[in-house]
Amino acid sequence: MQYREDRKSGNQLSVLGFGCMRFPTAMGRIDKEKSKALVRQAYESGVNYFDTAYLYPGNEEMVGIILEELGIREKVYIATKLPQTMCHGSEAFDTFFEEQKRRLRTDYVDYYLLHNVSEFKQWKHLQELGIEDWIAQKKANGEIRQIGFSYHGSQQDFISMIDAYDWDFVQIQYNYININYQAGMAGLKYAAGKNLPVIIMEPLLGGKLVNGVPEEAVKIMKAAQPGSTPAQWGLNWLWNQPEVTVILSGMNETAQLDENIELAGAAVPEMFGEQEEATIEQVIEIFNAGYKIRCTGCNYCMPCPKNINIPACFAAYNTSYVIGWKTAEMQYMNAVGVVGDNPRFASDCIRCGKCERHCPQGIEIRKELQAVKRRLEIPGTKTAGKIARLIMRKK
Repeated sequence: MQYREDRKSGNQLSVLGFGCMRFPTAMGRIDKEKSKALVRQAYESGVNYFDTAYLYPGNEEMVGIILEELGIREKVYIATKLPQTMCHGSEAFDTFFEEQKRRLRTDYVDYYLLHNVSEFKQWKHLQELGIEDWIAQKKANGEIRQIGFSYHGSQQDFISMIDAYDWDFVQIQYNYININYQAGMAGLKYAAGKNLPVIIMEPLLGGKLVNGVPEEAVKIMKAAQPGSTPAQWGLNWLWNQPEVTVILSGMNETAQLDENIELAGAAVPEMFGEQEEATIEQVIEIFNAGYKIRCTGCNYCMPCPKNINIPACFAAYNTSYVIGWKTAEMQYMNAVGVVGDNPRFASDCIRCGKCERHCPQGIEIRKELQAVKRRLEIPGTKTAGKIARLIMRKK
């Protein structure tokens, strides 16, 4: 196992982290014995970073049980997340945190994140509730060791988040077809430039960069490295970048874990040569050829007067054709901030044209936002969003 330093704390983190959200299940419930066997194998192979969240049903509790039964709580780093969209008063911080400690069977959390930040104003709201004083108190008494946030918004708001507080780490969605999506490569480099460890989620886009890679691209990968797999290329592309600290993988089968552990044993920065770089460029070109909207994610169209995350809407739309509609719909829901206080859908466009005057690609943005609406705003989308927000508030 290779390790990379968390330059904020000095911790040595395994380059492969265990994303516990996708623990194996049986009859709709987490399969404890299978999950425990995977965690044991991961730990014995050098994995020391385990990621969960309050909002993953039954997950924190299972992580706590497994780590306790294996007797390794003090030997690993637990990352979990505050459901910040459900915090409507300062008392919520302690309510959630105390419950999380109980579930995890621990009296401290190594890496604590604000979950699913999609807009900078969410941080402003938390500030008004006193989150900074609360964090300072928890860090002072050792209950929180490192504080960060997971992100699903625009690149501009990501930069604003980074600059707004003295964070210890960040977590972003990033892979070779999401280079300009959300925080993107620019955000990765900006965070790393601030000496922040960067944790990567969705490195293989929920398995879509394993099973959803076009056949032509797979042939190119295998021609470059006989016997290689799409998963190998996707993970190594990330580990090749020195700015990446940990890659989270939701490993729910022994075969997945075996492959990832083997790859992580050789994962060093800048391990790609010219041939590997050229191969990935070819693969990206194949994906891009299927895109309907030729958006590069440069963000010149932003900010939108109606706060629509235009590049993210277009990325989700393209994903619906290249990867699949279900994955795209999830991306779109994140892009519009569906569970936030003020979601902004493609249909909220007022057709002012400001964005088009700044687009270097000459995209007819107003027209394409209507295409996004037709494809991804299925009947009931906005109503479902309202219901989700009401449920969050009641909790």
